[in-house]
Amino acid sequence: MNIQTFTTETALEAALSLKTILASRTHRKKVLGQEVIVPGQLGEALHLPRIIARLQSRQQRHRDQGLEDFAALWQTLSATTHTRVYRAMGWYNPQDLDWEDKRSNRRPLPGLDD
Repeated sequence: MNIQTFTTETALEAALSLKTILASRTHRKKVLGQEVIVPGQLGEALHLPRIIARLQSRQQRHRDQGLEDFAALWQTLSATTHTRVYRAMGWYNPQDLDWEDKRSNRRPLPGLDD
């Protein structure tokens, strides 16, 4: 999906999905000699809560600023992260689906019904 096609609603949905994906990343840390698993803090480091709050704002100028902030953040993310966000949102590319997948809307080529 191109960044210009994001609206405030779709950007909010993507930002919420991105927040859960980034929070699911965990790190191992030693505290007092014991290994502890710490949840990911990358979302907070990228100011994702502020972007989400702006996208949920009642004022149009705040939503527009949130959309701009999300667009700037989205461009810095990897293709793998983009794919994970799309999957979390339930979005897919019909060309990437198998023939047997019901969502593909593809029809078999004529003469292949052997």
